[in-house]
Amino acid sequence: MRRLGILLVILFGSSFILFNLAAISGDPLEGLRTSSEPSAKQQIITLTRELHLNVPPPARYFIWLRGILGLFVGKIDFGNARNGQAVSGLVQHAIPVTIRLVTMATVVAIVLGITIGIVTALRQYSRFDYAMTFVSFLLYSLPVFWVAVLLKQFLAIRFNTFLANPTVPLGWIIAYSSLSGIFWAGVISGNRKRVFQLFGIVAVGTGVLLEILSATKWFADPGLGPVVLFAAGVGAAFGVTQVSVGLNNKPALKASLTMAVLGLITYYPTQFAFKHSPHLTTILGLLAITLALGAGVGRFFAKVDQGPIIRTAMLTGFVISLITLLDKLMQTWAPYMATDAINGRPVPTIGQANSLLDQSDFWMSTLDTLMHLVLPTIALTLISFAGYVRFTRGTLLEVLNADYIRTARAKGLTERTVIMRHAFRNTLIPLTTIIVVDFAGIIGGAIITESVFGWVGMGTLFRQAISSFDLNLLMAVFFITASLSVLANLLADLLYSALDPRIRVGAGK
Repeated sequence: MRRLGILLVILFGSSFILFNLAAISGDPLEGLRTSSEPSAKQQIITLTRELHLNVPPPARYFIWLRGILGLFVGKIDFGNARNGQAVSGLVQHAIPVTIRLVTMATVVAIVLGITIGIVTALRQYSRFDYAMTFVSFLLYSLPVFWVAVLLKQFLAIRFNTFLANPTVPLGWIIAYSSLSGIFWAGVISGNRKRVFQLFGIVAVGTGVLLEILSATKWFADPGLGPVVLFAAGVGAAFGVTQVSVGLNNKPALKASLTMAVLGLITYYPTQFAFKHSPHLTTILGLLAITLALGAGVGRFFAKVDQGPIIRTAMLTGFVISLITLLDKLMQTWAPYMATDAINGRPVPTIGQANSLLDQSDFWMSTLDTLMHLVLPTIALTLISFAGYVRFTRGTLLEVLNADYIRTARAKGLTERTVIMRHAFRNTLIPLTTIIVVDFAGIIGGAIITESVFGWVGMGTLFRQAISSFDLNLLMAVFFITASLSVLANLLADLLYSALDPRIRVGAGK
């Protein structure tokens, strides 16, 4: 309760300061005062009454605050914008847009950043560590608007042109194969001979794959099919098991591989359901069934310690479900490109959706929404994931040098157990702060990214409010983002206690 009281003081104190600073920093009627329009005087009178401009800013703040306090009776009122629209309506329209734009980028940045950060910490001073350090600092220093322009040029304009004749030139095949070989050789690493062997195997494999995809025009009509889905499911089974409990846990590995087999068996029934019941509820229902099957398979193979095995089987089923959904979207790619609304150029450079597309087709509209998310998500992910890589690496290296880690290794625990159960959990404590605050910042929007890609979200509202001296709109955006920020800090404190039971507010008194 003490912490909640402090957060309320911070929230309303900061809103009072911002309201008054914004009110005295500009005159929203300045343009009308110098206007020669006959209706200018009447507009000045109307805006003065509607926005209470005849009231001093400190007193006007409490008029605004009265509408905010209506939250406790279910009638919150942010007032009206300068154009006469209700601010609450503008915000309700902008928040889903911003969530759709920024959530995926934030989640991907967190997952990739933490994963790569752990790998670089475990392989300190290796080739992969040096390479990712360079890439992280490079991406961290790049301005997002410049990255967005490059993405528009190379991943949208040129890729759309490539799809007219989707044949990969030999030079590009060699370049992509070499980059793939360098990356995976650095990730797996080893002595010099092993690195060169890995480079050769991966480079040749990538080159052959690209040549096959190019010869079959796969990029114009992509798909996975049951065979590739099963192979991907087997790979997911091994990967999830290794991260979750280790490959030496045979019951968990058998449960995960069983989920891959079930994914193959249910491939055609799933496609039938997607075709004849194209709805979000169908996807969620099938996902629920998959998780239930994972729980059942895990219980079947687990003789003791059922929790980790059930978790592993359910995670494997979840990954296979995502691959199956991706396959369905790939099947929609060719008819999506063939529509006159797309006209063979499926990667958009601006906007939130294609208004010319038939929105009644669930899979078409879903694919269109995802395609409009591609470039903004990549831009935001590239910029933000670099920070997670560096922060995770530094924090994990500090934890790995602690005495209790040496004790855990001396007890004979496997390296996977030491890293995942001991080191990584304590690494999450400082990471919790930036993760929670980043999620709170999702609603704040991405001002530059929204402007470059033509999205109308919270960032756009914030920019419009500043440029037009729209105080009610500015305060609405601020109040929502500030409330989420203080709640995020409270949540971070609670997560600290969950991750480390020794941490309690006031426990030292």
